[in-house]
Amino acid sequence: MYLERGVTDKLRKLVAAFPVVVVSGARQVGKTTLLRHVFPDLDYVALDPSVDVENARAEPDIFLNNHRLPLVLDEIQYAPELVSAIKRRVDEAQARPGMFLLTGSQQWQVMRTLAESLAGRVAFLDLQGFSIQELAGADARTGWLGRWMDDADGLLASRPPTATWLGRTLWEWLWRGAMPGASALQADLVPDFWTGYHRTYVERDARLAGAVEDWQRFGQFLGLMSALTAQEVNASQLGRDIGITPQTARRWLAILVGTFQWVEHPAFARNAVKRVSAKPKGYLADTGLACFHAHISSPGSLGGHPLAGALFETAMVNEIRKRAAIISGGVAFSHWRAAGGAEVDLLLERDGVLYPFEIKLTANPSRGAASGLTAFRKAYPDRRIAKGAILCATARPFWVTEDVAALPWNLV
Repeated sequence: MYLERGVTDKLRKLVAAFPVVVVSGARQVGKTTLLRHVFPDLDYVALDPSVDVENARAEPDIFLNNHRLPLVLDEIQYAPELVSAIKRRVDEAQARPGMFLLTGSQQWQVMRTLAESLAGRVAFLDLQGFSIQELAGADARTGWLGRWMDDADGLLASRPPTATWLGRTLWEWLWRGAMPGASALQADLVPDFWTGYHRTYVERDARLAGAVEDWQRFGQFLGLMSALTAQEVNASQLGRDIGITPQTARRWLAILVGTFQWVEHPAFARNAVKRVSAKPKGYLADTGLACFHAHISSPGSLGGHPLAGALFETAMVNEIRKRAAIISGGVAFSHWRAAGGAEVDLLLERDGVLYPFEIKLTANPSRGAASGLTAFRKAYPDRRIAKGAILCATARPFWVTEDVAALPWNLV
């Protein structure tokens, strides 16, 4: 059964306004399925890394001549020669909207060339795994994050009886992950899905993306980063435990970022230079893959596991990123850690207002759980800081302090 994606309306608007639209994201995240569902009648070509499909690489202009527009090109990074030919078609048609819809699983090389050669005529849309809102079949336009940012008091006062998604337990949600392929499988087949995902990504995608020769060691590195999810990234220390140099670790980390397997948030600081120089905080893109690398065999095994808190934070950060993707104008992400140890897991910034979030794997957060949010507010009295939230395992939303609320993890 097809689940409606939250970015569908935005995708339609982009196609109606730009000649080229690129839907990018990790492998098997649902890019092709989304385009086939929204635009079922378009001509579609799946490109391949080992086969020059219809001579797309050798004769890009002839290839395009053989297809009607609009045209969907799946995994455009496998035929970079097409970019110049696409630009010529766009120029000839005077940038008519909706000419090419492309998908891609890498953020650099072809994507950068597209952005540079088609500046102002190409739009990019990142697709991630299923959000709770999508799994629940709820309207993405009325999600809790937008309502919280617009009117935190109103969200808490409303407390609608259908506010939470109860389709899965917290442990199962973390263990399965958010990939469409893992979502519909029987529980006993989910580890097989992630085994195949890891193997295909390491042995094919990563090697093609960054000339990874020692793919076995790279697989170990991916497992290492899974264990380091929800932590600050110390680039000089990465890789020592598996015997690789810091330079190799940085290059491999760039491959993970460039293939949508890892995301980093910069540290917040009043000074922009300090913000860049401080340590970022990193997250694996899917907790299902992290559970696979940690050899967690079932949802029940997560209770009391040393990684449970980090996995919960990773899942909630990814969830907020999915919901923020459909908010008009977008938001900026960062984290904050003071010299004395106080921290805020996630900061969203929009229109000059900061929205702080703390993430705690607890069902009943106390006032002490809000100490980081309180310290951040005191550290920046001159900034516009909205009311804070603790994302946790509570069954209902409630105020922890006068300006910090506890919100359920499965709020839609």
